[in-house]
Amino acid sequence: MTDPYPLRPVIDAEFTPWARMIADTYSVDRTDAELAQQRAATDLTRTIGAFDGDLPVGGASIYPRLLAVPGAIMPVVGVATVGVGPTHRRRGILTSMMRAQLTGLYESGAESLAVLRPAEAAIYGRYGYGAASRGNRLRCDKRGMVFKPGTDFGDGTVEQLDRDAARPLLEKVYDRVWPGRAGWADRSETLWNGRLFDEPGTRDGATSLRFAVHREPGGEVTGYVLFRRANAVDALGEFAGTVRVQELAAESPTAYAALWRFLAGIDVLPWIEYEGALDEALPELLVDPRAARSTVVDRLWVRLVDVDRALAGRRYATPLDVVLDVDDAFCPWNTGRHRLRADGGTVTCERTTAEAGLALTATELGSVFLGGTTLSALAATGRVRELRPGALSAASLAFRSEREPFYPGGWAFPLY
Repeated sequence: MTDPYPLRPVIDAEFTPWARMIADTYSVDRTDAELAQQRAATDLTRTIGAFDGDLPVGGASIYPRLLAVPGAIMPVVGVATVGVGPTHRRRGILTSMMRAQLTGLYESGAESLAVLRPAEAAIYGRYGYGAASRGNRLRCDKRGMVFKPGTDFGDGTVEQLDRDAARPLLEKVYDRVWPGRAGWADRSETLWNGRLFDEPGTRDGATSLRFAVHREPGGEVTGYVLFRRANAVDALGEFAGTVRVQELAAESPTAYAALWRFLAGIDVLPWIEYEGALDEALPELLVDPRAARSTVVDRLWVRLVDVDRALAGRRYATPLDVVLDVDDAFCPWNTGRHRLRADGGTVTCERTTAEAGLALTATELGSVFLGGTTLSALAATGRVRELRPGALSAASLAFRSEREPFYPGGWAFPLY
């Protein structure tokens, strides 16, 4: 039977209507400048379109990135610009696109991991993605942001710069920071263009981007913050505006503290909004940690395309020798027993007929891959079963990372 909505790569002449269709599924418009930025970041050979005749009705793209994982850097594909037009939903188009992407990756022997940031959290578990990192949304009342006595702000300075002066400094700091933080990813020039994209329609009523850097006494830049200012008044006519922090990166505790002191000192606007890691250090700097109220949200979701290659690509906190009995209904080539052995920098994962120590699905492996969510926590829900005494505690500890994983980019992970 002929597929009524065949999938194929999008050609250049189709990109604009295809991209506008995808944007419409998220209830947003795209300006010509935004479309040009998206086109520059998109490899059409790795972009799927679903078509009804000549009409694009669905689509999804993958973007190659390098991702910091516990103890290593791995090539991954970020999945983004995923959508199905409202006239063609519930016809199996999304499932067919997800299957085509994952099957193509596996059969080509390309990247062994796929990652995404879903607009809706209920969708991608059915395709074997697991929530692997969480964001910590902080809403800070600056009136209560008193730093603890003895906080070390160092002897450096914080200064604001214009875009042209700031950008090369931001890139250097980011390149030194990201490889050591699980969940952070590389950024090419094109991706930096996306991260700093600042058309008026993207500002949500706030100012253009502001740039501040932290300099050591010798002049070296060791941290930066990107932010906007959003003015507002409350019902009583009092200022109720917000400093919206888009990104903060620091190479040392003193640079981190100094940047937060700078933000807390911005006049007139009484609030700061920022999304950081689950173990974000800011509340620990404050006399009253409740001045930084927290809301936890899911962020990067991870899909193991090839279980053996993916598990062998990262490193583990403790020596480990465990057999995993994996069930993977959507990518059946992963179903079976896999022996994972890790001893320092030597890691292997291969098929085995040996007795299993743990039973789980590919979704659970995605959830624990970056070292945040623990196998023990998933076992408490029944999603991981211990088949050999001691296997759960040993594997749960080994999978953990030093810090909570987090990606500091925007909502569409691969685009910046």
